[in-house]
Amino acid sequence: MKKTTLLFALAGTFALAACGGSDDASIDAEADTVEMPADAALEGVADEPVEDADANSDETAVSEQTATEAADAAADVAAAAEAAAGTATDTTE
Repeated sequence: MKKTTLLFALAGTFALAACGGSDDASIDAEADTVEMPADAALEGVADEPVEDADANSDETAVSEQTATEAADAAADVAAAAEAAAGTATDTTE
């Protein structure tokens, strides 16, 4: 009886081992859905950064006149929004 139990135990062990996968946990996983499209999008990109000669130019600097005009325009928009909000509130009363 002991021999048959041992034989069935061994047969069961080998059967379970045969059903198992052969996945090796030491192999790094690859995220195909993320890395593959990213690699495809970057195929034409140069590896070296390119220097922008105009990065520190003062041509895009804001003058005092431009800043004042922008501030006045923002104040006009804020006043119009406040008036519209006040009108909308007045009609519900």
